[in-house]
Formats: sequence, C-alpha cells, structure tokens
Amino acid sequence: MFAWAVHAVGIRKQDLLSYLITIMLIQLLWMLWYICRSYSQRRLIQEKDTHAGARWLKCGITLFAVITLILDSFKIGFFIGFSNCLSATEGIFPVTHAMHTLFQVYFLWCHAKDIIQSFKTLERFGVIHSVFTNLLLWTNGVLTESKHQLNEHKERLITLGFGNITIDDHAPECNCTTTLCSIFSQGIYYLYPFNIEYHILASTMLYVLWKNIGRKVEHHHQHKTLFKFHGITVGTIFGLIVLISTIGIVVVYLIQIGGSKIQSELALTMFYVYAISVLTLMCAAGIVALFIYRLEERSMDNSKNPARKLDADLLVGTASGSWLLSWGSILAIICAQDHPKYTWYNLAYSILVIIEKYIQNLFIIESIHREQEKVNDDIKTLRILTVSNGSTLSLTAADLDNGKLPYMFNGDICVRDRIGDDGVDEVRSQASSPVAHSTSDFSLYSQNTVNNKRRLLKNIAAFLFLCNLSLWIPPAFGCRPEYDNGLEEIVFGFEPWIIVVNLAMPFSIFYRMHSASSLFEVNCKT
Repeated sequence: MFAWAVHAVGIRKQDLLSYLITIMLIQLLWMLWYICRSYSQRRLIQEKDTHAGARWLKCGITLFAVITLILDSFKIGFFIGFSNCLSATEGIFPVTHAMHTLFQVYFLWCHAKDIIQSFKTLERFGVIHSVFTNLLLWTNGVLTESKHQLNEHKERLITLGFGNITIDDHAPECNCTTTLCSIFSQGIYYLYPFNIEYHILASTMLYVLWKNIGRKVEHHHQHKTLFKFHGITVGTIFGLIVLISTIGIVVVYLIQIGGSKIQSELALTMFYVYAISVLTLMCAAGIVALFIYRLEERSMDNSKNPARKLDADLLVGTASGSWLLSWGSILAIICAQDHPKYTWYNLAYSILVIIEKYIQNLFIIESIHREQEKVNDDIKTLRILTVSNGSTLSLTAADLDNGKLPYMFNGDICVRDRIGDDGVDEVRSQASSPVAHSTSDFSLYSQNTVNNKRRLLKNIAAFLFLCNLSLWIPPAFGCRPEYDNGLEEIVFGFEPWIIVVNLAMPFSIFYRMHSASSLFEVNCKT
C-alpha cells in the first residue's frame, strides 16, 4: 500500500487490490467457520461480555455498512462504465468487499459479546486477522480519499496562480460506455468518510472480542442503558442549531475557497470565527460537567473492562492527531514573517482545539468509569395524608423493610414497631409535627437536587454529542483549512506539511465520531 502511494516501480493498483481481496477472503473463511461452529454448539452455555457490542453501537455500524454497500455499488457501476481499460480486480474488489461487509455485520450482531473459551489459538488468529484486515481497508480508504482531497487542493492552488504543481491523475484512459460515470466517480468520494468510519468501528469491536478470548468474567449487576429523549430538550436544540449552522458553513466554504485570494481569505476567516465560537461553548459545557462531578461523591468503577479501556485509549490516542496539527499551526504562526488577518483567528482556533479535546476527554473518561448511580433509600419516601389536618409523614423504604407500618388512629399517624419474635407489638401514636414536614421536605429537596444535576449532565452530553457530529462534517467532506490557509506550507514546506496533514487528519476525523459514540453512551448511563 505504501509502495503504491509513493508510485514505486513495479507496484500497480491491481497488485494492491489483489492483496486486499486475499485477506478479505481469509477473514470470510474464518467467520464462516466460527458461525457454523457456534450454530452447532448453540445449546452450550456461553459466557457473554455485557459491556461489549451495545445495541446502539451495532445500529451505528449497520448504518455505516449500508452506506458502504452503496459505495461498493458505485464502484461496480464505475467499473462497468470503464471496463475496457480497467483491470478485472477493480470489479472483483467491490464485489468481495460487499460480501465481506454483509458477513461481518451479521457476525458482529450475533457474536460481538462472545467470550471464547475453546479453540483459543485458532480463534485468536482469526479475530486478530479480522482486526488488521479492517485496519488495512481503513488505511486504503484514507489513502484514496486523501489523494482525492490533495488533488482538489492542488487545483485550487493552480487557480490562485501557484505554479510547478503536478496533479496525480488516475483517471481511466478510455471513454465511459454509460452516462452515469461522472455521477459514480463524484459520489464515491462523498461516501468514503462513512466507509472509513465503518472499518475503524468494526476493528474496535473485533479488538474487544479478541481481548475477551479466554477471559474470566466478573459477574456484576448490569444496569440497562436506555436512551430517553425526555429531559434533554435544551441540549438537543442548541446542538441541532450548531449542526445546521455547520452544514451551512461547510457549503459556503467549499463554494468560496479557491475562487480568488479575497474569497479564500473570507472563507477561512468565516470558518475560524465559527469554529472558535463552537469550541468555546464546548469548553464551557465540559467545565460545568466536570464541576458537577467534583461535587458528587460517587465511587469509580475500576473493574476489568476491555471495551471501556479501549474507549479511553482511543480518545487519547486519536486526539493526538489534531493536537499535532494544532501545535504545527501554532509553531508556523510564531515563525512566519508575514501574518495575514486570518492568521490570528487560526492561532485562537488551534489553542482551543487542544483545550477542548483535553476537557472533553476528562469528562468522557470520568463518566464511563463512574459506577451507575443508585437511588438512595432515604429519597424513596412514601407520603401519607392524614385525615385530621392534611399533614405528611416521610416513611423510608428501610422502615418498611423493618416492619414499621403506619395506620390511622383518631386522625393521627401511628407507627407500629415490631419488638422481638413473641408477637408483642408496641403502638406509638404520633401527631403530625413539624419534624415530619422537615423530613419530607429534605427528602424532596435532595431528590430534586439529584434530578437537576442528572438533567444538566444529560443536556451537556446531548449538546456535546451533536457538536462532535458537527465538527466531524467539515474535515470529512473536504473543508480543511490546514490545507488552504497556506501559512504552514510556507513555513514547513509543501510536501512535509501535506504528509503531516495526511497522517494526522484521519485520526482527527475518527476522534469526533468516536467521541460522539462515547457521549451517546454517557447520556444513556447518566
């Protein structure tokens, strides 16, 4: 793959595709073996990891897989149109990839929670081969999409008057036999971001399956994490405003950038100002959430959990991509001799990217490591109305468990205490008093405080979830100021900076999608 990327002599595209087809077929054979063996042994009790393969995660990977199948169909249509001058591997590859996608999604739906205890050596090979097959397919998608983005960037530079720039043209050398080839060729690159997310998400789920092979399960009570829209209206509304605004900013940016020098500078300024505003709001929301956590006294869950550990590692690891780009931009601004107006916006934007991801990582990691909140027995009270004056008495669940039952006597509330096993009961009559009011009011105040904190955290998680989806859109669909502002290219040189961007940008894109999925889980657990 690297040899093809640098145009090494003797390495053709069909050689790369043949290699990828081979490793996909090996994974297909292993998945068929595992599915058949699991079906034949379906009566055996198998251990399951309840933390792995959440339903919402499976639904997400299914959505990406459906769009990936559309991408494969576009590639097949493109191959049919240029079949006279394309290698047969370019038609076999999308067909094999479509079969691989269908089988893998079925496999992950049915077996993502499995804890394998038999044929462990063979299964370790099969699962880790599947992990790296998806990573290679992800790398291939990133490489192809990056080449396309770089060619578009070079075309904009040529439009602006830069010379001595060559464009890597991989267009077929024959005419298309259908009228849909242009639609297929353009549509393919708009679908690549979803294909890239599909493969990296599949590789993470398979990695958790690999880590669970031979693992001894620690049985804990698993709380169901259900998504409820009720109570997150404010966060959702603000998040949707950010999402809709982002789409509009991206459309305007792509139209304006490269038109002329003035239009390009205006587009960059618009993007930086908007991104600074969004990142500032995200930082503020994250700080408020962390402050709420500091006021709570909930213990941390430190039990062994491969899925949770992988989430935290990916958050920190993939954030390093955008941190590298941000530090590069900051260094370029410091070292540059000339500073256009948008440069200072770029400085604030780069600093905020570093701070925002640090705060967000702290919030998410602390959220997923906190134990599920248990309802306090002191808050679970029964309010009993008296006939005499309508006053209330707070009775805790612990009192009920100890056999204290209230009943009415002459308009007062009486509590029966059981004393020993001889059946003798002592009846105490309690008139309604201010103490009863105080206890009930305190319980209701505590419950309202907990509910308000939980509601605020859920709204913050919903807002950050939509903001991360919004910030995923610009780099995924070609809005990349790291390419277009030109400042870093002048300081570091064109080729070194482009290499840095092409290496770091995929991690930055994945970080936003992974953060969104983690924040969805935080919202469900809060």
